[in-house]
Amino acid sequence: MTNGVSSSHGDCAPTVAVIGAGLAGMATAAALASAGFSVDLYEARAFPGGRATSWPAPAAEGEAPEIVDNCQHVLLRCCVNLLDLYSRLHVRDKIHFHREFRFIEPGGRTSILRRGILPAPAHFAGSFLGLKFLDLSDKIAIGLAMHAIPGEIHSRKDLDQISMLAWLHEKGQTDNAIERYWRQVLVSAVNEELDRMAASHGLQVFWLGMIANVDSYEMGLPAVPLRELYDETALLGLGNLRIHHRAPVTAIEQTAGKCIAAIHTDTQRIQADYFVSALPSERLRPLLPELPIAWDAFEHSPITGIHLWFDRPITDLPHATLLDRTIQWMFNRGDGRYIQLVVSASRTLTNMPRAEVIALALRELAEFFPAAKHAVLERAHVVKEMRATFSALPGLESKRPLAVTQFENFFLAGDWTRSGWPATMEGAVRSGYLAAEAVTRAAGTPRHFLIPDIA
Repeated sequence: MTNGVSSSHGDCAPTVAVIGAGLAGMATAAALASAGFSVDLYEARAFPGGRATSWPAPAAEGEAPEIVDNCQHVLLRCCVNLLDLYSRLHVRDKIHFHREFRFIEPGGRTSILRRGILPAPAHFAGSFLGLKFLDLSDKIAIGLAMHAIPGEIHSRKDLDQISMLAWLHEKGQTDNAIERYWRQVLVSAVNEELDRMAASHGLQVFWLGMIANVDSYEMGLPAVPLRELYDETALLGLGNLRIHHRAPVTAIEQTAGKCIAAIHTDTQRIQADYFVSALPSERLRPLLPELPIAWDAFEHSPITGIHLWFDRPITDLPHATLLDRTIQWMFNRGDGRYIQLVVSASRTLTNMPRAEVIALALRELAEFFPAAKHAVLERAHVVKEMRATFSALPGLESKRPLAVTQFENFFLAGDWTRSGWPATMEGAVRSGYLAAEAVTRAAGTPRHFLIPDIA
């Protein structure tokens, strides 16, 4: 093609250029390549993964850098599309699932939530009644609210318009139940505070993750650095697919009609039959501002990951959620010596100097794990993801764009699009599969990739 680079590579398969190799872009490319499309995936960085990535942490002189994740990423068994992508990449066996949630109070008292012998939705009954950090009035209130979720999530029409906190108050939740149970679970799952979270997203977490199936709550943790989950050899083996690293898209070129003519990088003009943007909203907006999207409606919520290496083990627990403090989760990443802490919706930490964040983490960690008082901190890293996710605000759902656009050959993916989930890894993969389905419909060869929710 004149003045451009064609992505057809001499074959007759429809060509697709996918912009962005995060989870949404990889899911789009994997689905379309497996369906016989010729796919080119353009990524600004030297590796795929987007915000789910790893990097070499500086080490002491003479020591090799250790590969660490930017933040601990977690999935549940109800994340069926994410697990499908991991199966396509042959890395599903690198996700280890855990059946127990440990809630630890300052001072060290621990409660464990696990499923029992009863069928769903009563599978947590025994361990829930034994939770020591809730009193009887808290448990009665939570039980009544949980009983209301299955009916309301399918029938109420206003759940996207009210906050999760408003719904909890409507259901007569005690302050202790809100702070120690609902907030502890939901802020980590949705990365937003309860008063800024649409009730639809909060109820979805509990419906799919805690109520619908006996095992859907099981927490999956990668047993390898995140970067190893996105094996490029496996991705390329899915079909006619190429990955272009360090190739940020700098412009999107339109025709006089209702199509996109090409995309541009610093060095190329690329033509294709179809284009899919898997960019975050703030990166797509300057490239194609005429898309009818309420750009300003999308705000961001930060996540802070705190990596600590001690001279000795401070715990043998694999993970725990920590109550009543800034730190929300602890993950044991290396024999109790390498500890990763996570703070979701971490606005209180965004302007805090690194040294103060580390000091706060050490102070709070010692309240839960006494051995930390005597351990020597050998090194530490703080990673602040300022744009970790979009804020799942009330009223936002209807403003999230669909995969199809006014351009006949241009489609959208990304966890900020209308995937049916909040901004999670599952939501990102769902968006990629939805975009791939839209491409196949436009090509006249409709295919289905999206796996329905478990309930």
